[in-house]
Amino acid sequence: MDLPAAKRKVHFLLGLCLLFQVFAYLSAESTCKLKAKFNLYGYKNIEKKKVIVGGMFPVHFRLASSNSSTSSVPQSSDCEGFNFRTFRWLQTMRFAINEINNREDILPNTDLGYVIYDSCFTISKAVEGTLTYLTGQDEAVPNYRCSSGAPLAALIGAGASDLSIATARILGLYYFPQVSYASSCSVLESKFQFPSFLRTIPNDVHQSQAMARLVLHFGWTWVATIASDDDYGKYGIKVFKEQVEEAGVCISFSETLPKVYSRESVLRIVEAIKKSTANIIVVFSSDVDFSPLTEELVAHNITNKTWIASEAWITSALISKPEYNSALGGTIGFAIRRADIPGLKSYLLNLDPYEDRLTEEFWEKAFNCTLGYTRTVRSLNTSALSSNDTDTRIHNMDPVADHFCTGLESLERINNTYSDVSELRLTYSVYKSVYTVAHALHNLEHCEPGKGPFPMNSCADINNFEPWQLMYYLKNLRFTTHTNEDIFFDDNGDVKAEYDIINWQEKPDGSVSYVQIGHYNSTAPAESRMTINNDSIVWNNNILQAPRSVCSESCLPGTRKGIRQGEPVCCFDCIPCADGEISNETDARECIQCGEDYWSNTKRDACVPKEIEFLDFSEALGITLISISAFGACITIAVAIIFLVHRNTALVKANDRTLSFFLLLSLVITFLSSIVFIGRPQHWSCMTSQVALALGFAMCLSCIMGKTVVLMLRARAAKAKSQEQANGDPIKPIHQKSIALVCTLIQVCACTVWLILLPPYPVKNTASQNIKIILECNIGSIIFICCIFAYDILLALLGFICAFIARKMPDNFNEAKFVTFGMLVFFIVWISFVPAYLSTRGKFMVAVQIFAILASSFGLLACIFIPKCYIILIKPERNTEELVRGKSQKNDTSAPGTSVSISSELNNTTISTVSVDD
Repeated sequence: MDLPAAKRKVHFLLGLCLLFQVFAYLSAESTCKLKAKFNLYGYKNIEKKKVIVGGMFPVHFRLASSNSSTSSVPQSSDCEGFNFRTFRWLQTMRFAINEINNREDILPNTDLGYVIYDSCFTISKAVEGTLTYLTGQDEAVPNYRCSSGAPLAALIGAGASDLSIATARILGLYYFPQVSYASSCSVLESKFQFPSFLRTIPNDVHQSQAMARLVLHFGWTWVATIASDDDYGKYGIKVFKEQVEEAGVCISFSETLPKVYSRESVLRIVEAIKKSTANIIVVFSSDVDFSPLTEELVAHNITNKTWIASEAWITSALISKPEYNSALGGTIGFAIRRADIPGLKSYLLNLDPYEDRLTEEFWEKAFNCTLGYTRTVRSLNTSALSSNDTDTRIHNMDPVADHFCTGLESLERINNTYSDVSELRLTYSVYKSVYTVAHALHNLEHCEPGKGPFPMNSCADINNFEPWQLMYYLKNLRFTTHTNEDIFFDDNGDVKAEYDIINWQEKPDGSVSYVQIGHYNSTAPAESRMTINNDSIVWNNNILQAPRSVCSESCLPGTRKGIRQGEPVCCFDCIPCADGEISNETDARECIQCGEDYWSNTKRDACVPKEIEFLDFSEALGITLISISAFGACITIAVAIIFLVHRNTALVKANDRTLSFFLLLSLVITFLSSIVFIGRPQHWSCMTSQVALALGFAMCLSCIMGKTVVLMLRARAAKAKSQEQANGDPIKPIHQKSIALVCTLIQVCACTVWLILLPPYPVKNTASQNIKIILECNIGSIIFICCIFAYDILLALLGFICAFIARKMPDNFNEAKFVTFGMLVFFIVWISFVPAYLSTRGKFMVAVQIFAILASSFGLLACIFIPKCYIILIKPERNTEELVRGKSQKNDTSAPGTSVSISSELNNTTISTVSVDD
């Protein structure tokens, strides 16, 4: 084949291929079309730029209402509600890029361009801007890059957390870097959901923890929470609640601010605030979402609450207006780190009003005018039509000077948030975000060939790199800002958290001053993370003392918390501790039981030793009883001495004088045994007191029974008709002594067995009285003590019966009568003793027992021996054998003699033969 023919054939085939491509393109054009055209505001500077950085800022508050009819082509909504603060953020990004382009140390060979869109504080606009940015043209074609030229580096934005979440889900599909300056929501830390998201603002987890520490620092236990209805508010409040509830703080109410304005919802929140007793309200919201509520707070004159602010609104000029001071004055909040940006204010003030639609709108809002005559006339006509005033419309078409901007107005003369660079916090975060991307690009551009981080140690090309390659440099970036702040990202794409604690204080002119009162550093040790100067705080209504916010006042020591049924644990009643229980700390949940030897004081806040009670020698009652006992013993000894001196007289010898001396000895023992009951109980005193008492009365009653048995038999013999029967005495004196001795020995044996087997011992009685420890003697065995004293009672009964039978014996001095009276006194005393003894406790129980001993002893002594002493000492002439033994023939036996008969004249008596002492 010749060469020309071959060329013709090649040309034919190439033409055919080209024709197929044209047909394919036309076919594609017939099947692919845009569904809608986005209406976006923003700035572009991409001409002759090597790398493009994207930006997204919520310059407007919301979307404008649009026609929802489906009978016409849908239009992308416009935005309304211009925000000077966020417009300053946008201009700061432009300033930072221009500054970087003019520097020689960062990207000296690369000029950065930018594409910046307004997100209008809505997710839909944020998504529109993201798709448009990725596509590279005004129309969004998902998954295609339809623009040639400079590569895209990263997206700065998109503002609020819910906006960044929406954009991060799209950008994460392509591993496209996103560096946020304001999205602090904790959910964005998930690298599984948001693999390419980074931020220069701290994670809200730290802010929530800092808020919780602030609440605990001031001792507030009853707080309310309000959160915006988005991820920022929900997650921020969730972490805060977890922190404070774990520490015992209760939530009075939790409300949610609507994203779309609803006055009904806002008024519901106002009513909840009014009804709540919580004085502290924590608000996790953006300034835009919180703004409608602040207006209602002022309208309803709610001025007694203290507000805790999140960083999204603590320094916002939209909220910190002078007219809101009555409601929000004294607000405390956390703000991100503040810094100065040299040259920024000059840049902000040198703005061309005709540069872009956003700049034109800013100029009009700032100076309250309209740029352009045509627009002014249109605005006036619209106003006139709305008022249905034709004359006004006609007359207003010409004089438009008040509504027309020249474009030469000076921004230096206005005073609004845009030009205020005194509190550059989020603005500084925007500045850091731009520099973060620039430093990452700088490291990418200056990679040394053969030492790169990518496969085969390769480097990326600054003119044509992939997003994931820049993402590597961002993750491993570390640089220092002009304020000496060290910037680096952790594994979650977060920076270290540092907050300034801000307090709203009113200036003399009524404006709000942001006064720093403390600092929070998440990387510091736990005990020193938060520092705060309480004295520098001015609270709501210019009060210097920190407010209290509790559902119930703290329970003082001595009381415990009583939880109210169905209410939070912070709402409780303070219940006094029971007797014997204490609480020595504030807000005690339970009272502490005092030890066995301790009791609660009157305030129930301390355990004090119980009062130890026993009948002491030194107290008045003890001294009195000792004196009476000693007096009784002395009287008894005196009687014994009298009897001893007159031992040979007829009255002493009558009815066995030996038994009389033993009887007196036993009474001395009973008198003195009562003294052993006094004093602190000891082992020896417990045994001695009970045994001495038992033996003393046993000896006394045995002697009495020995005497009365003889008297009884003598009385029986007196009933006989013959003198021989009357003088017969079947019981001899030796028999009397034997009876007394045997009866006493029986008691001695019983007491010995008692002391050996189960002796009495001292005990601490804590059951009788709660506030006292009664020191007393435990009897050892109730059976033994009952048997021993029952035996004494048996002897007393036998002695009484014998004496009672012999009471009518016709002697001039009949001892049986006095023994009968003595035994009656004995029984009366001890019968009265039992109920009195059982109804008393402590030392008074011992005193009752001693009184019974003394009374019965004095009764026996007085009834048996006083009549005899009377005759011996006062009427010695009657102490003759004839008179003592004599018996009146004419005496009426139905009227037995008494002590009074002894002093009567004894006439016409006959001496009867009686048995006397051996």
